[in-house]
Amino acid sequence: MTPAELTGQARSHLAAVDGGELLLHREAVGAFLAMREGAARAGIELTLASAFRDFERQRAIWNAKYCGEQPVLDAAGVAIDVHPLEPAARVAAILAWSALPGGSRHHWGTDLDVFDRAAVAAGYRLQLVGAEYAADGVFGRLSDWLDGNMRRFGFYRPYATAHGGVQPEPWHLSFAPVAEPARKCLTVEVLAAALRGREVLGEAAILAALPAIHARYLQAVDLPPRMRSRWARRAGAA
Repeated sequence: MTPAELTGQARSHLAAVDGGELLLHREAVGAFLAMREGAARAGIELTLASAFRDFERQRAIWNAKYCGEQPVLDAAGVAIDVHPLEPAARVAAILAWSALPGGSRHHWGTDLDVFDRAAVAAGYRLQLVGAEYAADGVFGRLSDWLDGNMRRFGFYRPYATAHGGVQPEPWHLSFAPVAEPARKCLTVEVLAAALRGREVLGEAAILAALPAIHARYLQAVDLPPRMRSRWARRAGAA
């Protein structure tokens, strides 16, 4: 992917899912649709809650959290008041759950948030919290199915476990054959160029700590297991 594609400033790598508004990397669409069909045979309605997200949308989320217009959660999921925090501490607090503009894996079109629409009644308010995906949670059956099947389609969870940066997100899947090369290509230099002068709140504090942020929040993730699916072979991965 080009720097613009890596940082959410281009859409040339994307394709629509089912002709709708949600976009994925063009190499991930077929794999997702096949996985959705497999889930349907198990009585699960695998549904996208989020797919591609561009730089501007990520910046809007970031800025709203930075100035306290949207909730910022601690590692336990409890809302905190960011107003008393110095810029560096405010940046660190937001990063526990939200990526930097330019640094979101959703920019690549390889990463998606999923839920089981068949498991909930109409009007259910999706929260995307760990309790929903626990064994006794509303999406516990979905989570179990993904554990046993997602690798066949080239997907895995990059935030399955905590590494001192992003908190675990069992709803977040990644299409490994494209996402892993993208992770390696998104360098500190590429990210810095995308951030400078782009009206991202806390820019000075972000740039001052960017090498550490890059290592802790972008690189310290769960790595994909070895996959032998046809989707992995198609993308040139083992």
